[in-house]
Amino acid sequence: MSRQLREVVFVDGVRTPFGKAKGQYAETRADDLVIKCIRELMRRNPSLPPERVDEVAVAATTQIGDQGLTIGRTASLLAGLPQSVPGFAIDRMCAGAMTAVTTTASGIAFGAYDVAIAGGVEHMGRHPMGEGVDPNPRILSERIVNPDALVMGKTAENLHDRYPTITKERVDAYAVRSQDKTAAAYDAGKIQPDLVPVATKSAELGWGLASTDEPMRPGTTMETLAALKTPFRSHGNVTAGNAAGINDGATASLLADEETARELGLPIRMRLVSYSYVGVEPEVMGAGPIPATEKALRQAGLTIDDIGAFEVNEAFAVQVLAFLEHFGIADDDARVNPYGGAIAMGHPLASSGVRLMTQLARSFEERPEVRYGLTTMCIGIGMGGTVIWENPHWNGEAA
Repeated sequence: MSRQLREVVFVDGVRTPFGKAKGQYAETRADDLVIKCIRELMRRNPSLPPERVDEVAVAATTQIGDQGLTIGRTASLLAGLPQSVPGFAIDRMCAGAMTAVTTTASGIAFGAYDVAIAGGVEHMGRHPMGEGVDPNPRILSERIVNPDALVMGKTAENLHDRYPTITKERVDAYAVRSQDKTAAAYDAGKIQPDLVPVATKSAELGWGLASTDEPMRPGTTMETLAALKTPFRSHGNVTAGNAAGINDGATASLLADEETARELGLPIRMRLVSYSYVGVEPEVMGAGPIPATEKALRQAGLTIDDIGAFEVNEAFAVQVLAFLEHFGIADDDARVNPYGGAIAMGHPLASSGVRLMTQLARSFEERPEVRYGLTTMCIGIGMGGTVIWENPHWNGEAA
């Protein structure tokens, strides 16, 4: 029996505003954040009968406490989806939500699902990365990885060693641009349409409403960044200002096969082209997006010159600049992260992949001359992930 793969489309994506650890979500449950996103997806797409959702995949890096108990299933039930809708949890550290998307997308292409919800959540204030983890002692005693591999900031310093042309001044300049672009995107109303405001509570402050990304530092300058400490290496390059913070937040996306999307009258915001995950040396995990992108491009029969829009997760500025330098792209190329990125907005680990996709979908709507775009990110323990998307609004012109 032969099977024909189906076209997979990105219908919609939403997220909570991202918070600082111990900040606006300090007394909010992790699962309630992703439940809010699932409910908002269903509210925004009323032509989708809840019983037509075939799967709910939710990622979390630290699957413990209110991020545990097969969170895809429990969040589905708590969001009010029918009991017939299954769900599961998934983990690929920073690329958790990205992997939730590509895993369910593969099921859609194969015909196992017609419609799926995929997203991620991370409450780093409640559950720091590594909480409850017991690494096998062989991983260090047998030198399977360098000890630096277990400290993300040290891997970023190692990447600076690999790319000596990426100076402290370049990463700080990139971080300033990220803050400026995010502030400009907020001022232009480009971020807010995909945010889900979240009611928050505090024993001290009472009830509140989270409606913007808490980590933003508008007005950041080169001078303020130059004064920050380099905690991972004496006289190093990585600081709290040129890296993403420790954050809380959730995302969710709606995927479908193209025929079902049209049948149900759902919007088609992007079309999946290819995806790839690749392993690299764990002690320089920030290099992961480079081979992942090269592989995804080969699979699609494309080159980097065919890509007109980039959403690169900003775990560290050096990781973005290493990617750009490898592909011969300028540090300030307007195609890259036009609305800013994680240095300004935050990076709640397993949730960030869908944020990249949602922002790419918005870029596609604004730029019909762009046919292909990609979302890419580095992944802890030495990996990279890239997803290439096609713009359904493409007007046939060259970007």
